[in-house]
Amino acid sequence: MPRASLSADAVVDVALGLVDAQGPAGLTLSAVAGLAGVATPSLYKHVRNLAELRDLLSARIMNEMADEIGVAVIGRSADEAIRAFMTAWRGYALRHPHRYAALLHSPHPEARTAEAGERLITILFATLRAYGLEDSAAVHAARCLRATAHGFVSLETGGGFALPEALDESYALLTHMVVTGLHTPRTDR
Repeated sequence: MPRASLSADAVVDVALGLVDAQGPAGLTLSAVAGLAGVATPSLYKHVRNLAELRDLLSARIMNEMADEIGVAVIGRSADEAIRAFMTAWRGYALRHPHRYAALLHSPHPEARTAEAGERLITILFATLRAYGLEDSAAVHAARCLRATAHGFVSLETGGGFALPEALDESYALLTHMVVTGLHTPRTDR
């Protein structure tokens, strides 16, 4: 019988704590069950399997990111919004490197992660609106912005930058390059 306080949300809370402490590789149903004080089969009343737990965990992380990024960009537009978006994205990843590493970046469309990812994408499109980008141009710009922020912070949190120059300076340059690029029309078409 599961503990009265155990629910899908409570299982995700335990999983987040586990990921924060041990990284994504430490996430197993038996480890979560042990921390929750239940037998592993008791978790199946709340999550179907490890894949569903990872999806729920990723949705929680994406919603946390969307909350922080949304607050950072609200009331800002154009270059100021892009800078705030990139700063908030990196800030979340640096404060929660293991959570960031646990994100599912290509969820199934029917997964809960897809809904949370949609929140992030909506914020991203709103951030780009001031540049007059529409339809496929907005999609391409959103992909580039997301790839830029994700790529940098993935390398940074994974220890991929070994040279001694300050990473804050590199990220400031990257942000400047993104902002400049959004103002520069493509000439290769």
